[in-house]
Amino acid sequence: MEEKAAPVRIDPAPVGEPQPEVQPEVQYVYHFVRARPRVVIKRDLLPAVAVLFTIPLLGMPAGWLWARLAPPQNKIILENGKPFPVGLESYHRLDALMVFVMVGLGIGLVTGIGMWLMRQRRGPVIMLAATFGSLGAAWVAQTTGLGSAAGIYAIPADLKINQVVAAAPTLETWWGLLAWPLATALAYGCCAAWNGLDDLGRRLG
Repeated sequence: MEEKAAPVRIDPAPVGEPQPEVQPEVQYVYHFVRARPRVVIKRDLLPAVAVLFTIPLLGMPAGWLWARLAPPQNKIILENGKPFPVGLESYHRLDALMVFVMVGLGIGLVTGIGMWLMRQRRGPVIMLAATFGSLGAAWVAQTTGLGSAAGIYAIPADLKINQVVAAAPTLETWWGLLAWPLATALAYGCCAAWNGLDDLGRRLG
């Protein structure tokens, strides 16, 4: 026959005697502090110079495109031999400017996004080089476009009084030059703001 264990009586702790404190379990959380990346200047100078002198080459096809999209002005030859705009044809001066601005905005957006794809060179140095390079490209586009338009709409030498001729489009203000660099800076800045990484993703390149 199995024997049962005899009950053991445990006396309660005396009142007023301090109880041993139970130490809570300590949890250690380790945080890896990544050093904040700084702006790289020296390493990006040579690529920035290459960008600064390469982007203006895009101005030649842009000017050629503008010369074929901008509308000419129909002018009538006066008695003194000078051409005078017919009716509302003088409004085409604004049309030529707006076409130049739209071409600059479109190619500027492509330029900014293209520069952003240079992942290992992302930063303010390349952005500034692309912006000033775009300004030079806009000047090249204006010069090339005006020369190309003058060749397309060449006025004949033997003009007669009251003869209507198609005059080449013109750009009478320099404000249109700002469209290309502003679009480049805007596209690059929007990509940088959307990225959200401290180094803009350079280390992932």
